[in-house]
Amino acid sequence: MHLVGNHSRGGAALAIALGLALATGGASTGQPAYPERSIKIITITAAGSPADIVARLIGDKLSASLRQPVLVEAMAGAAGNLAVGYVAKAAPDGYTVVMSGDAAVTTNVTLYKDLPYDPLKNLAPITQVMATPNILAVHPDVPAKTVQELVTLARSPSANLTYAHGGIGFSTHLAGQVFNIMAGTSIQHIPIRTTAAQITDLLTNRVNMCFCNIAQVLPLIRDGKMRGLAVTSLKRAPQSPDLPTMDESGFPGFDVTSWFALLAPAGTPAPVIVKLHSETVQALAQPELRQRLTQLGMQVIANSPNELAAVIRTQIQDRKKLIETAKIELP
Repeated sequence: MHLVGNHSRGGAALAIALGLALATGGASTGQPAYPERSIKIITITAAGSPADIVARLIGDKLSASLRQPVLVEAMAGAAGNLAVGYVAKAAPDGYTVVMSGDAAVTTNVTLYKDLPYDPLKNLAPITQVMATPNILAVHPDVPAKTVQELVTLARSPSANLTYAHGGIGFSTHLAGQVFNIMAGTSIQHIPIRTTAAQITDLLTNRVNMCFCNIAQVLPLIRDGKMRGLAVTSLKRAPQSPDLPTMDESGFPGFDVTSWFALLAPAGTPAPVIVKLHSETVQALAQPELRQRLTQLGMQVIANSPNELAAVIRTQIQDRKKLIETAKIELP
């Protein structure tokens, strides 16, 4: 969705100002003010998950600024397809939006042959809220203290290493596939649906390692229950500055991070998108919210609708190449 075309900066500012005026209503338009009633944010994963936590934190801020309740409803299932598909078919009026992870609007386009929506046609981007790296972490019994030592170990015929992840196509799964391709290894992936079950299996060494969300494993690493080897982003994470990146560890260009974004149904009026974008960006600029997200291992993005659309378009193609190269298929 293109809110601003090839205008000058002044023209763009005027368009945004006009959009905000329309979104808030006024005598000149005869339109009711938005929002007139509660807004619902649908999340793709269960209550207590990163997407759910972020949605609730933002929802609280939006409730205050919009002076209407912002409700959060978890709709887990089908790797995010259930929630995103629901919102894609919802009324395009700004009262139902989705907090989607990257997989549901990029990876799944290739992975699922019968995806019930087209993210580029059926959804209107609002903003990419945040991004978070994963950490390559191993159980302390795994005799590898660096990524290169892990590569050597994984190439050993007797290694039989396994890594846990939350589902095929998620960043925690794809990071392991990229690792295998670049390292020439065949570490077996073990899908484990819930975070609690993943942690249990990792702590008991039923699964040897993971490319887990930073918030999920950093406390375990600090307590000595897991050993962190590297982060999967191109830059070191502020929460763990001593951990090198995969790029620094001999995997040039390795960058598999997860992110969450707000999207509305396609056809949602541009002034409403402008209003939701503006209010969300202002919420994310508040120091206490940014601090809370940083504590959770997240980096605030808060980009424009056009920038989010570009991210989705690019990543759909990148993930398609990865899926084809790694020959990833659903069971």
